[in-house]
Amino acid sequence: MTEDAPAPRRRGRPARTAAGPGPDARTRILEAARTEFSERGYDKTSVRGIARAAGVDSALVHHYFGTKDEVFAAAIELSFEPALLVPAVLEGDPGDVGERLARAFIAIWENPATRAPLLAVLRSALTHEAAAKVLRSFVLRRLLERVAAGLNVPDATFRAELAASHMVGIAIVRYVLKAEPLASAPPERIIEMVAPTLQRYLTEPPA
Repeated sequence: MTEDAPAPRRRGRPARTAAGPGPDARTRILEAARTEFSERGYDKTSVRGIARAAGVDSALVHHYFGTKDEVFAAAIELSFEPALLVPAVLEGDPGDVGERLARAFIAIWENPATRAPLLAVLRSALTHEAAAKVLRSFVLRRLLERVAAGLNVPDATFRAELAASHMVGIAIVRYVLKAEPLASAPPERIIEMVAPTLQRYLTEPPA
């Protein structure tokens, strides 16, 4: 080997140059994953396709996220931003937690930047067991358990799950099925109607 010859590449994590210019590789991979899952669905999205869209080697995707399921879970987390959502819901008067939860949930779905990946997540979960498992794990461990931990009421986890089931149902009817009149109802009208039910789920003692 001559002095000018490049050193042989080692197996494992790709060289930093594989990531290319622009945002850091992890961010680019995550953004590409959101787009791929949104446009192709869970079944037709592959780690190789995500890597190609991000302009990196597929080994780098595995390095940061591991499996396709783990990339999918990271895309869900990015869309929900639970670290911001949960404190915003729990902070303040417990008597208004239902309205805060309804407002935060509707705001996420009404935002075009987060709606598309969330639609992909929801559609994938309805048709693919692996995607459903990832979504269940995320909702239960990263969202509901954190909400439940902040509720000083009996059966907190069960209550949080009831609230989540109500909100997911709204998402399916309004954004997936687009059933009228819910599909075109003003967000404030939905919040007004839904908040009392969420409040009852989360805070009212059983009769």
